[in-house]
Amino acid sequence: MKSNKFLSVLLVFTTGLVHTALSQQIDQDRMYRDIRVAENVLVTLIRQKFDGDRMFFPLNVTGSYQAGFGVTFVLPADYTTPITFMLSAPGDPPGVFYWEDRAQNVNSGNNRNQTPRPGNTNENDWKLKDRRQLNLDSIRDVSNERLIEAAKEFLADYGDMLSQVPDDEKIMITNRGNQPRMWVGALVPAPGRTHLAIELKKADLNAFKQGSITREELIRRVAVMNAKATDEVEPDLELLSTIFSRLYRQDLSKTFFTEGTIPYERLKDFGVVYYMQVYSANRTFNRTYDMPTVGLQDIDQQQRDAKVKELYPKFEEELKENIIEYGRTLKSLDGDEQLIFNVSITQCEQCHIPSTLELAIPGSVLKSYNDGKTDKNAAIAKISLKRGPDQ
Repeated sequence: MKSNKFLSVLLVFTTGLVHTALSQQIDQDRMYRDIRVAENVLVTLIRQKFDGDRMFFPLNVTGSYQAGFGVTFVLPADYTTPITFMLSAPGDPPGVFYWEDRAQNVNSGNNRNQTPRPGNTNENDWKLKDRRQLNLDSIRDVSNERLIEAAKEFLADYGDMLSQVPDDEKIMITNRGNQPRMWVGALVPAPGRTHLAIELKKADLNAFKQGSITREELIRRVAVMNAKATDEVEPDLELLSTIFSRLYRQDLSKTFFTEGTIPYERLKDFGVVYYMQVYSANRTFNRTYDMPTVGLQDIDQQQRDAKVKELYPKFEEELKENIIEYGRTLKSLDGDEQLIFNVSITQCEQCHIPSTLELAIPGSVLKSYNDGKTDKNAAIAKISLKRGPDQ
């Protein structure tokens, strides 16, 4: 027994040394510079794909590196909905975009779904009805296609600019950040929001640069996830939201806490994503802090930050356990689908803890644990953990 314990400790220690050695091989300044330049290249390629169409929001891309995973470029808004890329309809002049009447509620009658008549609408409303209405699903599909094309070109032709990324890591472009996009669909209708993730292994990119594979083969190796968010109500998903909302209230949590409910999005044929924002303290009127989960009151910034750094590892480990323990209650999640938690961590400048977390576990693992075929430690080990940039 002692021998096994010693071997376990030795393995953890050795793994830590290897990870430290790999981290030391990466020139962090060069990595930062490469990512900033690559952001600009990706923005340019995307804009070129939408040349001639108007863009509703500025297009910004944020890149970050995580050792053991690679580089992730995130589009900060839901660029898969018609509110962002104002695409022209076939046959219309470039840059002309028409909303469906019901979506914009331009009807002046009492019933917004009622067909407008010349007697109860103004002239502009009547002209809108004379025009061919756009299919919003088609607009979304076109924007997706263009984004994917731009992402593939970026990975194949410019991915090698990220020279510091090791062979066993990835380069990913995604519109799925760590904050829920619930405002999309609240301000304007946005049916069929989609979540994109386009990724390539650095080893495949290196093989192409070395002439081992063709560009066509490289493009085929680019993995694309294109999942549509659905509004279908599934009771077990709602239940899990309420469970975690209760677990991480101030009176139950022993680390960080949440406020309100935890929103989620169901992605067709992909899984479900829960979005958590966790806090560590409440600010008082005299500019001190209360930390209700650990019973501290009127502490200063330095004390609060020190406690946050101490609590973070415990928070991460407990969250993994809770995901396994309570995630097994999901019955509507298929075995090949994912349960994902996107977590925004309490602000703590210069604390050197992650600003975000993404934890993912296959439904098959949750089912195996629920059926007693997998123990808890083995299930926890199968959680994919991605830490965001340090604060």
